[in-house]
Amino acid sequence: MNIKNLTEELQDLKNKLDSPGYYSSRAYPVSAKRIAEIENILEMYQRLETLKSSKKKAQELVKSGGELAELATEEIKETEGKLEILQVKLRKLLIPKDPNTNKDCIIEIRAGAGGDEASLFAGELFQMYVRHAEISGYQTELIGDSPSEVGGYKEVSFLIKGPGAYGHFHLEAGVHRVQRIPTTESQGRIHTSTVTVAVLPEAEEADVKINPNDLQIDTYHASGHGGQSVNTTDSAVRITHNPTGIVVTMQDEKSQIKNRDKAMKILRSRLLQAKLDEEQAKASVQRKKLIGSGDRSEKIRTYNFPQDRITDHRIGYSRSNIDGALAGQIDDLVERLHEAEIAFTQPEE
Repeated sequence: MNIKNLTEELQDLKNKLDSPGYYSSRAYPVSAKRIAEIENILEMYQRLETLKSSKKKAQELVKSGGELAELATEEIKETEGKLEILQVKLRKLLIPKDPNTNKDCIIEIRAGAGGDEASLFAGELFQMYVRHAEISGYQTELIGDSPSEVGGYKEVSFLIKGPGAYGHFHLEAGVHRVQRIPTTESQGRIHTSTVTVAVLPEAEEADVKINPNDLQIDTYHASGHGGQSVNTTDSAVRITHNPTGIVVTMQDEKSQIKNRDKAMKILRSRLLQAKLDEEQAKASVQRKKLIGSGDRSEKIRTYNFPQDRITDHRIGYSRSNIDGALAGQIDDLVERLHEAEIAFTQPEE
């Protein structure tokens, strides 16, 4: 941590506040937030230095062997505990902030290998994230879905709204594997199915510039199960982004305008995520293992029902109580992944 650089940055930011009209500029809220962040870091650093100084004095008392040596020994233990807690907090503050952390996020869940069983598990993961979001104080909003005939989903996308939603959920992206005996399996054999989860920061128009000339927009009749037409107007929308080949279709709304707006929302978010994937490719080997390389075929977690065990392969963590997890109780998984993210992100010393 370079205290000199932080102190200079703080002074530069405060100097800007002396400029007439700066408080009414767009830059002011960003500067004010950064000033608060730096002041918090410097205050914590000062507390850390004070504790280190107290520990050193106590160690000198212990070496002297006087009557205060025993009290000094106890003080050292207490100070070391405080130092450890403070150092963890300081490391968190020093981690470079992802500018998308506080954004709302879009989660897209798609059934992969496994047919009906995969679509059923896609539905269970959808419910898991919705319940966990509600428990954690977030709001959810369905964007679009394609139900399967057995009661699950071929695919489903939804919005999670609230401060820090993307930061909270972004490590859920990847392939989730389920191992269990399907209810339709008469021989009692364990089947393995997969479901792909994508977590996208909700992008505003200012985040991603899209050239209208790069878009091919098609409209068609929305269809329901079995391909039957569900309305007589061309309300469904398909948007193709020609430079990247990304295709987004939306038919959940009866209004073509609403379907187009939803499709553009998803397109912007996918383009922003593609940009993030490129940046993450430069990350350390350990961090790549955690956040992935952008390849959504990476298996990140296995839900083994016969053994009642969930294993996150990125951090080697296992736990029981799959039913609890599917009811939204995944705090331990989320917290351990975030701890690993902090450990794998090395701030400048």
